[in-house]
Amino acid sequence: MRQNFDVKGGPQLGRKNLPLLRAAMKAQGLDGFYIPHEDEFQNEYLPACNDRLTWATGFTGSAGAAMVFQDTAVIFADGRYTLQVRDQTDRDFLEISGLPDPGPFGWLAGQKRKGETLGYDARLMTPNDLAVLEESAKKAGVTLKAVDTNPIDEAWDDRPAEPTEQVVPHAVKHAGEEADDKRERIAAALKEDGADAAIITSPASVAWAFNIRGGDVACSPLPLSRAILKADGTADLFLDPRKTSDKLREHLGNKVRLRPMEEVEPALAELSGQTVSLDPALASAWFFGELEKAGANILPQRDPVLLPKACKNATEIAGTEAAHIRDGAALTRFLHWLDTDAQSGEATEIDAALKLESFREQLGDLNDLSFETISGAGPNGALPHYRVSSASNRKLERGSLYLVDSGGQYLDGTTDVTRTVPIGEPSADMRRHYTLVLKGHIALADVRFPEGTTGTHLDALARHPLWQAGLDYDHGTGHGVGVYLGVHEGPQRIAKPWNSVALRPGMIVSNEPGFYREGQYGIRIENLQYVTEPADIEGGERKMLGFANLTWAPLARDLIDLELLSPAELAWVNRYHNDVLARIGPLVDGEVLDWLNAQCAPLS
Repeated sequence: MRQNFDVKGGPQLGRKNLPLLRAAMKAQGLDGFYIPHEDEFQNEYLPACNDRLTWATGFTGSAGAAMVFQDTAVIFADGRYTLQVRDQTDRDFLEISGLPDPGPFGWLAGQKRKGETLGYDARLMTPNDLAVLEESAKKAGVTLKAVDTNPIDEAWDDRPAEPTEQVVPHAVKHAGEEADDKRERIAAALKEDGADAAIITSPASVAWAFNIRGGDVACSPLPLSRAILKADGTADLFLDPRKTSDKLREHLGNKVRLRPMEEVEPALAELSGQTVSLDPALASAWFFGELEKAGANILPQRDPVLLPKACKNATEIAGTEAAHIRDGAALTRFLHWLDTDAQSGEATEIDAALKLESFREQLGDLNDLSFETISGAGPNGALPHYRVSSASNRKLERGSLYLVDSGGQYLDGTTDVTRTVPIGEPSADMRRHYTLVLKGHIALADVRFPEGTTGTHLDALARHPLWQAGLDYDHGTGHGVGVYLGVHEGPQRIAKPWNSVALRPGMIVSNEPGFYREGQYGIRIENLQYVTEPADIEGGERKMLGFANLTWAPLARDLIDLELLSPAELAWVNRYHNDVLARIGPLVDGEVLDWLNAQCAPLS
């Protein structure tokens, strides 16, 4: 079993730990302290030892922040976590506010705290965020102080140990390019920009650039690591020595100097007088401070690994396609189970999550889940990032909807798929809302678009059918996905907030519009797809990019209201199901194959 369903977080943590934090703050002369969700590596999913926001507040969401003063404390969470943050925090200890409006910085700007001192940990904040915090602090009359030691770390007596999972080579048959060649490409870009070196602070970027993987972060094969890539093609790689091996050293070769993590600070000092590329959106403010102290010339620019990593090569696309077909067979077996055994109304959310996990395990090549399965029955499905626990576990009751969002980590690809299915007979509203979500999904899957288009330009396509009905959803429509890396990967995304990164061939994104009726049900349909090369359109004047689908599993035909589909949309569904049958049919048999044939039969 790769996941457990223990109760995580909860209001008892805030009740217990906020007084301990305030005592540690007082000892450092702090009236307040800012707590971001992110850790030293700006990770979304955190090792237990770095989950400071949960320790202080009890909130376990993957996005959030808190402002803690001696007389008040506020937790900030976005629309995905509106209900979760209420359940996991004690209102006597923590007020609840929203992200991004007002967010912690907007809230602070509206306070009157002249003469007070607010602490922050420069290792946990990017300079972009720090600049906004500084402006907000001025408006509030607050003096900022960078702490040498995080007061949470001082107060956290039972803090878990740092992970020490082995770092292993990632074979070129999966990566599609030798690590030396990748770094030579990066070196050429650095030379062109006039940089002598680039500091790589993101573990995902390090993993890609060196063709290595690790196990320090749950559900993501990442080694906690840093690197300095140099314009001459050599590199320094910083790892805990306990994670290294002779096999790893042989893989890295003589162009890479392997150094312990403790040498990051002196290595930055060695860059004195050099021009150093550093990403102000990813690297912590601490790195900028150390380079300034060393007398380096800082070149603020995007992590040079991000775009090459995001634009998958032919090997990565082929591997991802193969992983999705295998994963689709496991998901199809699960959907058959949902449509047969689970229709009794007695199966629970945990039963379902474990059943799907078991089908993936039977593939024989599952290395991990790509995130904890979102297994939401009835009203729990209305929580977009719901995590089932032994305390929240519900039955899949007849007359309800069940939403499952899940994925796997395989050596050749990372999967992420969401399906919503009826348990028993669905209502007319359920069918209508599902079909509106499906229409938006089809619009985004089928679109053609010119070079230079960003995900922000496309986001409204997926929302349009819902908007016309006066409906919407409070999360992004699509995120980037790695190849045996993080299930959430930038810099591309499809969402309302502006994104300046144009979609490029080889980028993988999710397509996941949804609708959530609080207290009743949630609906989301998610496939992964990748950007195709520009191609001519008959009668057109410009080449257009498009999307190719990666995810193959039947849709819930009992939830589709055919009267709401246009002829073109109906044709899309039938084509999709025909392709599902062609790819998944050979991998299943017996009752499952019979069921799949019926599910993929043409709708009319």
